[in-house]
Amino acid sequence: MDAISSLSELLAEQKHSSFVEIPGVMGQTFGQSTIAATLPMSKLFSIYEVDMEVQRAIIPRNLSKLIDYVNLYLENRQPIYFPGIIFSARGAGHYDAEHQLLRLQPIEKLYVVDGQHRLAAFQRIMETLQSQMARAKDRREYEKMEDITEKLRRLYAFPISTMTYLDINARQERQLFSDINKLPRKLGGNLAVLRDQRRFYHVAATELASKAPAMQTLTVDMFSERGKSPEYLFSYHLLIEILVALFEGRMKSAARNNGYQYEDKDLQEQIFLASTYFNGLLNYLPTPAKGELVWSENIQIALALFIHEESTKTGRFNRYALEHALKIIPHMNWNSIYVGDEKDRLPRRTRIMKAYQHIKNFYQEKNMFLISDKEDVG
Repeated sequence: MDAISSLSELLAEQKHSSFVEIPGVMGQTFGQSTIAATLPMSKLFSIYEVDMEVQRAIIPRNLSKLIDYVNLYLENRQPIYFPGIIFSARGAGHYDAEHQLLRLQPIEKLYVVDGQHRLAAFQRIMETLQSQMARAKDRREYEKMEDITEKLRRLYAFPISTMTYLDINARQERQLFSDINKLPRKLGGNLAVLRDQRRFYHVAATELASKAPAMQTLTVDMFSERGKSPEYLFSYHLLIEILVALFEGRMKSAARNNGYQYEDKDLQEQIFLASTYFNGLLNYLPTPAKGELVWSENIQIALALFIHEESTKTGRFNRYALEHALKIIPHMNWNSIYVGDEKDRLPRRTRIMKAYQHIKNFYQEKNMFLISDKEDVG
């Protein structure tokens, strides 16, 4: 037990110097000088800074999801992956071309351009583990101390890819942050494979898009993290939103069952039900086309929310109730949902809920007259 004495010993293994040295190769990115490097979290903890003039405030639910993801690595020893973090040196430091090192004075920092939530997740876990370590030491819980020490060591040693812009200013950082977070991101082959490590609905969306015949007609852009290419009808993100609305009756941000741990039978059951749902849409709606209002994001999410409500009235998702509720679709006048420029002017959530309420009201008023028990989904 003598090997464990204090938290400081965990960081003492790092070399101390009057400079913080960042080994990396200098290059050019978008006409700017950059350094690419892979650094352990122990070094990143001491050199990064967040400028709230550039960054947005931390979103708690995003942070919580990332903490859960890192804990897959710490608690379950599952491999995890994070995209590289982008920093701006704002002219700080000196690059030693001979030794390929960026040397920072101890007071100099790298400012986060992209990756604030990822770094915050590691920071929060580190602080939690340090608090647990202090309590365990006070109580002389030596076995617990060893377990926490091992987790901290792995956390400190976790490698993160970084790119540091050497001389861009705060205005350029804000533009770069905006571009990164708004423009669609194409996924490389390695990330496409790593999607299987993702949460329940992400895996379900990936499998559904690749195997369900209906999705071959609807077309989903599975190679962009945000947005979609013009040739696709659905984005990957929209498909996940629809699945959450269909099976939980919630918007994606409020999803409860989107965890990393789940039974394969539950996954396959939802994929089957989702296939049934999309087959029904293709059977009852106009041919999928980008200009068709009913195939727009807002109405697709609203439809899924409505079908969820009708399919779960017995307390459990019922396939036959789903198929029955779908039969109202051919009788809907989709163009009567929005008045004037509402479909462009109203906030997104308001547009979704307005469409949902319109569909629900129409169903309650007309379903007894318009849906025959003899009708079949086909």
